[in-house]
Amino acid sequence: MASWRSVSVSISALVVFVVSLAYLLISASSSTSALGGQQDLGPLKHPHRHFQAPAENPWAELDDAEASQLYLWLHENTNLFDSASDTNALNLVELLRPNKSDVADYLDHGGPPPERWARLSNLESKGDEAFVKEYMVGPLPPSNHTQILPLTYCHNSGRNSVRSPISDVFALLDWALGIGENASDITLDLLGAKTNRHDLDDPDGLVIGSRPALIDSGRMVHWLEFFRPGMKSDGRSLLPQGLYVKLDIPTARPETWTTGGWFYNGILYDNDTMLREAMKSPDFERLVVNEDGGWTDTEDPASVAPERDMPPPLSIQPYGPRYHLDRAENYVSWMGFSFYVATSQATAVSLFDIRYNDTRIIYQLGLQEALAHYAGVEPMQSGLEFLDTFFGMGKMMFSLVPGLDCPGHAEYVDMSYHRGGKMYTNKNAICVFEYTSDAPLQRHTSAFSATVSRNTYLVVRSVSTVGNYDYTIDYIFYLDGSIEVKLRASGYIFGAFHAEPRHSAVPPRDSSTNEYGYRIHPGVQTSMHDHVVNFRADFDICGTANTLVRTTVEPLKREYDWDEPEVDGPRNTMHMVHEPITRETGLNWPKNAREMYLVTSPSATNKWGESRAYRILPGTGMGNPAHLTIVNSTTLGNSAAWSSADLWVLRNHPDTEPSSAHENNYLEPLAPLVDFTKMVDSEDIEGEDLVVYFNLGGHHVPTSQDVPNTLMHTSASSVVFMPFNYFDEDVSRAWRQGVRVDRRPPAREGVGSAVEKDEVKIKTKRTADAQGEENNRHRDEDAQSEKDKRHEDEDDGVTWFGGRYTRDVLVSPQMLTPDLSHYMRERDEGEAGGWKTVRNAVGGGLVGLFVGKERAGEEGGRGRGGMDW
Repeated sequence: MASWRSVSVSISALVVFVVSLAYLLISASSSTSALGGQQDLGPLKHPHRHFQAPAENPWAELDDAEASQLYLWLHENTNLFDSASDTNALNLVELLRPNKSDVADYLDHGGPPPERWARLSNLESKGDEAFVKEYMVGPLPPSNHTQILPLTYCHNSGRNSVRSPISDVFALLDWALGIGENASDITLDLLGAKTNRHDLDDPDGLVIGSRPALIDSGRMVHWLEFFRPGMKSDGRSLLPQGLYVKLDIPTARPETWTTGGWFYNGILYDNDTMLREAMKSPDFERLVVNEDGGWTDTEDPASVAPERDMPPPLSIQPYGPRYHLDRAENYVSWMGFSFYVATSQATAVSLFDIRYNDTRIIYQLGLQEALAHYAGVEPMQSGLEFLDTFFGMGKMMFSLVPGLDCPGHAEYVDMSYHRGGKMYTNKNAICVFEYTSDAPLQRHTSAFSATVSRNTYLVVRSVSTVGNYDYTIDYIFYLDGSIEVKLRASGYIFGAFHAEPRHSAVPPRDSSTNEYGYRIHPGVQTSMHDHVVNFRADFDICGTANTLVRTTVEPLKREYDWDEPEVDGPRNTMHMVHEPITRETGLNWPKNAREMYLVTSPSATNKWGESRAYRILPGTGMGNPAHLTIVNSTTLGNSAAWSSADLWVLRNHPDTEPSSAHENNYLEPLAPLVDFTKMVDSEDIEGEDLVVYFNLGGHHVPTSQDVPNTLMHTSASSVVFMPFNYFDEDVSRAWRQGVRVDRRPPAREGVGSAVEKDEVKIKTKRTADAQGEENNRHRDEDAQSEKDKRHEDEDDGVTWFGGRYTRDVLVSPQMLTPDLSHYMRERDEGEAGGWKTVRNAVGGGLVGLFVGKERAGEEGGRGRGGMDW
């Protein structure tokens, strides 16, 4: 899908997307957003009261007390940053995640808890240049031993800084606004609207989107395009107007910036004067204006389908959760699985120390980067790309909507972070729930019986809204020990302007028609792009001495003695070929799914003598997850080399190579802080600690069905980690719940012994509602025993295994249709404080601001309802 990082500023205050540094200067976020507290679960309101993690969460984000102590220490030690800088602006503060070696000693061997250190991001400028620099501060809490050091050990560039294209975001905003005002005669003639600095609510105003590109170190070029704001909808990315202007930004200082050419209807004009002269010609062709309207609305209130008035089926959890959650430590346990949850401002949710039956399978599983790369025939789309962690996929985890984003019985966890000296909290940013699939886990019908088991699984879900797209990320756990990582996307595509004459009855077709997309409305067509979203899986299969084995299913010709004389010569068949991968490399999903990638522990076998392993395979969704189509992208430089293959296996250096990317790679793609190519250096990987980087996403060629929004089921992709001889048998047998139905005819009286009759019936002891109150539990067990006895007497041949519902249940209206009024309340509270919407995140490394009554960006703002950020 796309990513409309374009911001909207009612042409009222031209909103330009300003260089991503606004991201570094403005703590604009919809932090204390949306949904209020947890849902009222009635008698099960505190189902996890006595559940406790085995250890403190070593990946837990800095709490308010830690951050306050750190800010005070920094205030008292103001000389710690680069004293040669003209300006210093502290932006990001978050936990510097501890080394794997320290954590393993703590969790596995009872060692001391890892020291707590903080990671800082600071904007420093001097003369023509500006830099974003990173530091590490610790140990915490501050003491005489606390120090601040350049953070370099986890950046293979050896640096702690990237060059910032600009030093003054507001200067760029004002400058771009001036461009729109000075060209108001052009925009009124060609687009029928102009920028309006004085009326932020002007529904006819224009906004400006920007595509920046770093040409070389320190030199940036922007292409700006005018858009309609679509004030009554969020469909701004569907409303390009086909008028572009070029900006040249050779240094960080505003006085060096210049305006270049103007582009319209396939013609590049040297400046606005040349365009004005051309417009006077009777041969000048004016293009259709791309108007907003009901076609960008996500709802159709006029539908009269009678079934639409009936509420849909829902999943319920009337006896309370079967998983356990320690909220203090963000620790979850379910059906043999356990893990810690951690968050980051850039990379959203990661899971750590994933275990099954207390044996670690994966040390870390989490997002690294999300790339969207476009192509097109005009200046905006031709080089448009986004690395979304730069905009903060963690701090853009906005509040989930109960009953819609997650089932009504889900539980929610907040996400807190620190920016600009303040702590922000996104309420209910993560949900946890158990769900029942629409298909059984297992079933079999034989001549005399039928057995069917329910398929339930646990989900940890978050949604990151980055501009025009909402990325839903699920970590899913299955009863058999499998783990799935699933990505879904929805939202508005980033439309491209389709040049067609204003009075043309039939849209013209030329050589570019259908080369980059499809026409979906007068003046707009879709824009093809690739989504490549990178994740890290640090495997520990029976320890850290692992090998990746490629098992290939190959055709075979082989002679067998027993085939003669019927088969004359070799038999055409197939076999498996097992090949260890010995060096670091990138891999693609094989044709015909003929290869299996197995992370094995050669020194550990199951009781049958087979190497214990987990298989990596494409999961559910629209085909195999994709890698980037573009080879050696002009725009990306060296910032996202991991996107060139489906998955990578590397020797793990978790303490010095903790990630495949860095959010600030977006600012300096030609010389990134973390260069993935340097991590793939042909090291031997047999019997080593391995890390697998894998990509989700796909090649998105939007069609008319993507209007107004792309649908999640058409944009889903996933990867599954499946036990492969890891267990001695299918462990889901211990957790299954279902029924066995004996389909044999009743025995005739006097035929068959009593023992034979007893063998027909498998008698099981049930416990009903083990998590209910004690007196209810005993009552239900007694009632169930009576039912079991009656069933045995009746000899109906039906045997249930596992818990089942045995009494009437009441489901609260809140679980079926949650009360969402707190969205409105919190929105009103936010705006009562004087805030208009401050939107950050958006457009190609730039930030668009919805300028309010106060100077936008001087302090963090609150998004309306936690959604309109």
